[in-house]
Amino acid sequence: MKKFIFLGVWIVLICVSLYWAVGRDTRPVVEAPLELPLASTVDNPYSHLEGYETLVRMQEAFVTHARTVKRSVVSINNLTEVASSNARSDLFSGEPGTWFTRFRYWLKRTFRKQYQMESLGSGMIFNDAGYIVTNYHVVEGANRLLIKFLDNREYSGQVVGVDPKTDLAVVKVFSFSHFEPPRFGNSSDVEVGDWVMAIGNPYGLTGTITVGVVSGKGRIDLGIATFENFLQTDTSINPGNSGGPLIDMRGHIIGINTAIAELGAGVGFAIPMETVEKVAHDLIDNGEVERGWLGVGIQNMTPDMAESFRVSRHQSGVVVNSIDEGAPAERAGMRQGDIIIAYDGKNVAHPQHLQNYVADTKVGQSVQIKILREGAEQTLEVEIGKYLS
Repeated sequence: MKKFIFLGVWIVLICVSLYWAVGRDTRPVVEAPLELPLASTVDNPYSHLEGYETLVRMQEAFVTHARTVKRSVVSINNLTEVASSNARSDLFSGEPGTWFTRFRYWLKRTFRKQYQMESLGSGMIFNDAGYIVTNYHVVEGANRLLIKFLDNREYSGQVVGVDPKTDLAVVKVFSFSHFEPPRFGNSSDVEVGDWVMAIGNPYGLTGTITVGVVSGKGRIDLGIATFENFLQTDTSINPGNSGGPLIDMRGHIIGINTAIAELGAGVGFAIPMETVEKVAHDLIDNGEVERGWLGVGIQNMTPDMAESFRVSRHQSGVVVNSIDEGAPAERAGMRQGDIIIAYDGKNVAHPQHLQNYVADTKVGQSVQIKILREGAEQTLEVEIGKYLS
């Protein structure tokens, strides 16, 4: 009997031991972290504020667009050959060293040219064939172009066409590689106050990003180019940014940075992308830019002139002060003293406006020009000719 009692106690002890060793979860208990309000977190002390997520998304957009577009922005450099001393005198000089050493040095100095590199500005890939658009003043007078990409690729480049009247130029890269252009936008969709970014190589600092807003549109009479219709921005544009892109918040290129105002900091200008695309296509396809021609001399309307023409002092328009013989305007019946108030449905308030409208018109196209003559409104049908620079 005692044996059975002892065996039973032994079995119970074994079962209890197995329960504690196997059945019980022996893993340490980990307490749940204390949840603090967002305002108290170290990483995001302002995340509880209204608009915080919007600012974060804006920052992410800047980072994404900078990373994407920078691949299409290049540095344009000029190579100038460094003059070497007289190679013949090096060969026959009495300098120390064996004749073979002098001969090898002579070969190196004679056939291995040395170049000095000067950074000229920026450029942007225009299409996958390796055409690059930049400013005319960037490549003007350059001897030998070296195009450098952000990933340190280097290619020789050649200017295929220039248009000083808009300060634009196209350069071709010599390579069989496929190049990826950025996405192009439309500056007419941009509003004053929109955020924009500029990418370029100011002072030789490759891939520099600056941020600002569109400060104005349709800026004219700046004396930068013949045909002006600039976007104004307070984005920092410094020497070396010329030829680089101006980018909107969708990552689209809306212009090419071209100039800094002498008025002071925070005033820069960019050529609208519509103008860039038209000029670049003309230079690539034809080697020149085709523009429309009306054949008139014009001047701005002043209140005193308006009174002399018996129209309201607040009348907008431009006054025709001369007409070229045989010009499209003459053939259409336009006269000296006519006031042009609209061109192809667009109001004309400044001579530069009319100049730009005519230049952008396809040669041979017929347009309606609304004029005031002796106080009465008339419409003339004009076939636009070709502008010969």
